[in-house]
Amino acid sequence: MNILKSFFTIIILLLNLNAKELEPNSFLSTSGGVTDLIIDKNRLFAATTASSIDIFDITTKEKIDSINLPKIKDFIGDTIDSKIYSVDVFDDKILILSQGENGGRNISLYKDGKLTHIIEDKQRLFIARAKFLDENHIIYALLSNQIYLYDIKNKTITKEIQISQSKFSNFKLSSDKTKVVVCDESGVLTMLDSNTFNIIKTFKNQNLDNVFQVDFKNKIILTAGQDRRSAVFSEDGKMSYYKEFSFLIYSAGLSPSGNLAAVASDEENNVTIFNTNTKEELFLLTKNRNTLTNILFLNENEIFVSSDDNKINYYKIN
Repeated sequence: MNILKSFFTIIILLLNLNAKELEPNSFLSTSGGVTDLIIDKNRLFAATTASSIDIFDITTKEKIDSINLPKIKDFIGDTIDSKIYSVDVFDDKILILSQGENGGRNISLYKDGKLTHIIEDKQRLFIARAKFLDENHIIYALLSNQIYLYDIKNKTITKEIQISQSKFSNFKLSSDKTKVVVCDESGVLTMLDSNTFNIIKTFKNQNLDNVFQVDFKNKIILTAGQDRRSAVFSEDGKMSYYKEFSFLIYSAGLSPSGNLAAVASDEENNVTIFNTNTKEELFLLTKNRNTLTNILFLNENEIFVSSDDNKINYYKIN
């Protein structure tokens, strides 16, 4: 049995040596380091550290618009850029989580050129992430790992849950927005019903430390771990394993089918793409200059990779 196990291990290692190195096909220039990426209706929205959200046409890779937020005052009174922590789109409305004054943060709606605050920085809430659930509701998370469902129209919190005492890292909604997976510094993932906040399931024992990011596509879950592990789970529990890499994994993303996983895999900011079913490493995406912040599949063959740099690299992997 040990001989057979060793044989399969060698086969997997040999397959992984054949991962094809790819350089970017092109890149998109942004106003600053990129913190969040989303795709909506053939547009790529890039939240930046430079008080702006840059909007690109996916087909032409050209910038078509920018939403610029007012600069803010820091603790000593200097004028600085407002870092955008997350962005989301629902129909004609854009949800923006941004750095405010005195340590607070703003959640705002942008529509028809007008910015309206939903939650203001004077409330001194350390909000880490905010996304649309539907037209009238958003889900947002505090660094203290409290998750809230907020009714925009009635300006009220309708649900809240304390996931754990561990520091919040990230959450990801399923494509149909019926579930949300939350990750934190404990390494445990918690899946919630996004409308009731009832806990559906927890996923653990693969990451042993902080999970920086989580992705959730087609009932597959992928993590980016501080412990140099990228864990893969299936929602039904039949798949549960991790792949270990040589450096802290700051970012990870799944293809729409969930069959391909892409993770920041080494100190050179390269991205390894592997098959989630066979674990075979297929591609190595190179020429990323700074710490990675987002890996976003456009489809099964095209990928955007962003970092603390002001360039988003675009790759074709077919």
